[in-house]
Amino acid sequence: MVDGLVIVDKEPGWTSHDVVAKLRSVYGQKRVGHAGTLDPDATGVLLVGLGRVTRLMRFLQAGKKVYRSTIQFGVATNTLDAAGEVTGEVAMTFTRSDLEAALPQFVGDIKQIPPMVSAVKIDGKRLYASARAGEVVARPPRPVTVYKFLLEDFDDTKPGFPRATVLVECSSGTYIRSLAADLGEALGGLGHIATLRRVSSGSFGVEEAHAIDSVIAAPSDCLLSPLIAMRDLDQVEVDSATEKLVSHGRRICISQEEKNICGPCAVVGVRGELLAVYEPKENEFVAAVVVSPGAGE
Repeated sequence: MVDGLVIVDKEPGWTSHDVVAKLRSVYGQKRVGHAGTLDPDATGVLLVGLGRVTRLMRFLQAGKKVYRSTIQFGVATNTLDAAGEVTGEVAMTFTRSDLEAALPQFVGDIKQIPPMVSAVKIDGKRLYASARAGEVVARPPRPVTVYKFLLEDFDDTKPGFPRATVLVECSSGTYIRSLAADLGEALGGLGHIATLRRVSSGSFGVEEAHAIDSVIAAPSDCLLSPLIAMRDLDQVEVDSATEKLVSHGRRICISQEEKNICGPCAVVGVRGELLAVYEPKENEFVAAVVVSPGAGE
């Protein structure tokens, strides 16, 4: 069995499912999953787990995301990106200063209405399935957090239809497409994303990512260990006696040095291998996911 994490630099035209299917074939591993869907036209960091790491994907998916996007103003589409059909056009006139002044209202804890073309489930049905059937479904706003919304470039050479390149740092579940449309509305017009690239997911950035061709050519060189996959979590090292408890998912005591741990933590055995992810509860750690060899198999 192959256990580990591959940081893929997804190319345009690939769905996240396509990437998973390709890595399943490359590594000869049935258990493959990803943390955080990227739309087919989007590029950048896609975290793909293999084997036991698939059980840890929720911890990877919870990390902050950073995106770089080009927003096209003055044009709306039915998918809020360049892949959709144009549903409206309106010439817009605003300055770089106007745009910079509009950005802060979208920073912090905000609520977003997810796009109709998205994987969000409403009453047990994916929104994109409803959209394909021509249905428009009421979508309740969802809380997300935008930590940064920065303007990197502004191009107003095409009168009435300016473009802007922005950098967004946000929580998991944030739709950059919705941000673009809402920003266009705030500026008195329309907007959609022309390009989207995920620069990082948690601490895993594009500088560490591998193109699919590179993964195919040298799969072992692209595989990170389960422990590295959990590098964004606090680590707790245990002795051999406690290791046996962890392998059975038993509770373990929190030492004085570990009192400040307030979230999930990676439990590491005497050989430096990831045993499990535990979470603090009162004066103990309780098992969230046990991944040590033999556990749960």
